Amino acid sequence: MLLFFILGLLVHFVFFGSIFDIYFTSPLVHGMTPQFTPLPPPAKRLVLFVADGLRADTLYEFDENGNPRAPFIRNIIMREGSWGISHTRVPTESRPGHVALIAGFYEDVSAVAKGWKENPVGFDSLVNESKYTWSWGSPDILTMFAKGVGGDHIYTYSYDAESEDFGAHDVTKLDTWVFDNVKEFFHAARNNQSLFSKVNEEKIVFFLHLLGIDTNGHAHRPTSREYKDNVKVVDDGIKEIVSMLEHFYGNDGKTAFIFTSDHGMTDWGFHGAGHPSETLTPFVSWGAGIKYPQKVSAQKFDDAFLKEWKLENWKRQDIHQADVAPLMASLIGVPFPLNSVGILPIDYLNNTDLFKAESMFTNAMQILEQFKVKMTQKKEATLPFFFTPFKLLSESKQLNILRKARSYIKQRKYDEAVSLCKELIHLALKGLSYYHTYDRFFLGINVVLGFVGWTSYASLLIIKSHSITRGVSKEVKKPSHLLPCSFIAISVLVAFFLLIQDCPWTYYVYCLLPMPIWYAVLREFQVIQDFVLSLLTFPPSQLVGYLFVFTLGIEVLVLSFFYRYVLTAGLIAFACWPFITQLWTRAKSISLSWIFFSLLLAVFPLMPVVGRKPDIFLVMGAGLLVLLLSLCVVTSLIRRKDRFINEELLLHLFQMLSIVLSMCVVYTTHDSLLKKQGLPHFNQIISWITLASSFVLPLLSPTSLFERLFSILLSSMSAYLLLSTGYEALFPLVLSCLMFVWIQVEQETLQQLSVSYKQKVTSLQFTYNPDITQFRQIYLDDVRRAFFLVFFLVTAFFGTGNIASVNSFDLASVYCFLTVFSPFMMGALMMWKILIPFVLVMCAFEAVQLTTQLPSKSLFLMVLIISDIMALHFFFLVKDYGSWLDIGTSISQYVIVMSMTIVLVFLNGLAHLLTTKKLELCGKPKSHLI
Repeated sequence: MLLFFILGLLVHFVFFGSIFDIYFTSPLVHGMTPQFTPLPPPAKRLVLFVADGLRADTLYEFDENGNPRAPFIRNIIMREGSWGISHTRVPTESRPGHVALIAGFYEDVSAVAKGWKENPVGFDSLVNESKYTWSWGSPDILTMFAKGVGGDHIYTYSYDAESEDFGAHDVTKLDTWVFDNVKEFFHAARNNQSLFSKVNEEKIVFFLHLLGIDTNGHAHRPTSREYKDNVKVVDDGIKEIVSMLEHFYGNDGKTAFIFTSDHGMTDWGFHGAGHPSETLTPFVSWGAGIKYPQKVSAQKFDDAFLKEWKLENWKRQDIHQADVAPLMASLIGVPFPLNSVGILPIDYLNNTDLFKAESMFTNAMQILEQFKVKMTQKKEATLPFFFTPFKLLSESKQLNILRKARSYIKQRKYDEAVSLCKELIHLALKGLSYYHTYDRFFLGINVVLGFVGWTSYASLLIIKSHSITRGVSKEVKKPSHLLPCSFIAISVLVAFFLLIQDCPWTYYVYCLLPMPIWYAVLREFQVIQDFVLSLLTFPPSQLVGYLFVFTLGIEVLVLSFFYRYVLTAGLIAFACWPFITQLWTRAKSISLSWIFFSLLLAVFPLMPVVGRKPDIFLVMGAGLLVLLLSLCVVTSLIRRKDRFINEELLLHLFQMLSIVLSMCVVYTTHDSLLKKQGLPHFNQIISWITLASSFVLPLLSPTSLFERLFSILLSSMSAYLLLSTGYEALFPLVLSCLMFVWIQVEQETLQQLSVSYKQKVTSLQFTYNPDITQFRQIYLDDVRRAFFLVFFLVTAFFGTGNIASVNSFDLASVYCFLTVFSPFMMGALMMWKILIPFVLVMCAFEAVQLTTQLPSKSLFLMVLIISDIMALHFFFLVKDYGSWLDIGTSISQYVIVMSMTIVLVFLNGLAHLLTTKKLELCGKPKSHLI
């Protein structure tokens, strides 16, 4: 059993990782020649302001009094510069956003997990190409562009990481710190000859990273007064810096300014996916080399933003985030970043047509260089007779376009030259994408073969262990050596094929993993044959009916990832289930409980997403309901038992005290943060102790089914309350009630199959070594049990207000534990919040296995099969095209369903530990009187 779980875990980790290798590998190539415009640049220096987490609508809109929210920036738009919307890509996180802005390329999705403070791979950037760069802001961002860069031309000034505190009294200090330090820097430059000469050089960059808006957005949400006021602080600060710089440089007109954001933010204060509120960011530029405002009577955009922002008469020029890097490089005359895929937005340039044409030609050459390197790499790593070149951009066509473009520039036909260069850029980008995804189909086929093979193998294990093929021939054929020899030969050929093509090691994993899996499947050919013969004994209409119901159930689970209300429909159908079985006639009270709690749970998927409308009083209400239920249960146990052991009573009282403490901590923390007094240290200590004790306390309770499950509920709720912000605090309580009813329902339904064994649920004991002789054969109803479990697990995720997107999680959930920014710790706490309802369901599943006398391996295998079929659905639904909302959602869906499948293996073991393990205090054994 252990070996099987390890194998299953390994296989699913491979399936999980495959999505990043197939769809989202690093786009970087190396070995290109730097390209720069051979004409004098319009600016000597560039100032880049990045307001982290700023949404476009928040900057451009008017406030409640009808005044511009950022009056200085609006004045720039109307009198000095050009503006538009910068369209970002997923993942909408700080690291990929800044890489796109400063280096000009989009990192793969997995880059966020590779490190916030270091570069996972080396890349060129504007900062690297500049003569000098001075930067101020967050240590997480500044070090990305400074580490590993040769020379001493990059200078960073950052505050301590501990300053990034969501619970701080005033987080605008993160921005005022930057502005104050920039002022001090230039004041010092007047009295330092060496520094003064450096800041008066050409090709220099000043980078101001402003984190306050993002921090306020996470802490208070973008609709809050704090977030909007922070925009005004940034606007005032930029105004002061611009004025100071113009005075410092004597208004020489050689400074270019750019103001933008790395990403936006959802209404509930999160980012990471592709919602428009995350991908639409402001972009404003002015100064040397930038066009002045242009008044227009009509614009090409059909959205309602222009009217809302009262900017319909000022020309809006949208760009992609990666386009900012070549624009900045063009303005100060440095080589375009080697890895940039941005297209120079020449409509922003206020320069001669010759300069625009030469800059666009440089841009085309720089991207074409990447295409050539990528093509050469792929050609060298592929056998000649297998290599298929990108036909739209042959070498002759490249030379022809370049020759024509250069000829047009000489003839002063600048518009034609620019048009040709844009055509070359689009073809080169298509070619880059072609070679980047060259192996996608090949890898996808291998992963699908692995998926199907694993699912088939798991199905065969169930069939074999329960002799489902009974009634057919039992003749055992002598094993042939042909099959293993064939698979070994094929594996050697595949490995040799990959070796001569110099493929990465992950290709070996994807291509060779299906081999042992399919060998294990085909060596059971006799079992497969007997099973098919068994199926043929059923009436065709019955087989089709079963297949239809199974397919419908899978599709309902898949649809729930797109539409949460599908879970509501499913739970209503569950409520009707007793009426179409004999359960209603056999156990009316249990049926009524099942109907009531199913309908009550069905309300949760209809509720708003967690974090949009936090309500601390609902959290308090959930705690009071748990306390009331605890009193009822403890009273019932005292009455039912002849002698209620003191240690057990003390344990229940201690768990109830934990609930009370959690309620107090949640309320006082919420109050303290509202008053901007930060997170009280005492509350923080209590929170961590409560979380740690929630893993241990259930192990001290008796192993009787009811008491152990109730103890797990109390401990889980004490931790869950600390991680709740609203109605989701009620969810585990309702879910647990339904789970307990489910245990009783399954025991009742088992009687319909004439299984003689029956024991009261309240008298059952979780046993560490179950009696294998009591296990029975598998029935068709067990498939229904496995489906119920998967449905409840999906409900456990979506019912708490999560959506199938990485941006649905609310950082406010962890404020009882910490408020200082720590992505991995915060992520771990939010992950545990998600897992608590899963643990409750899995513990109930342990009890269902006990009451139905089915081996855990068989029922768990059925659950894995259903989950893997769902995962295969989402594997085919992953997109890397279309809107960024669609792309982000498709990635999130696959990641969530695969994570759920992987976590199931761990949760199965955790639930087994929580339900069966018993810790003895002081080594004193306890007796349990039933």
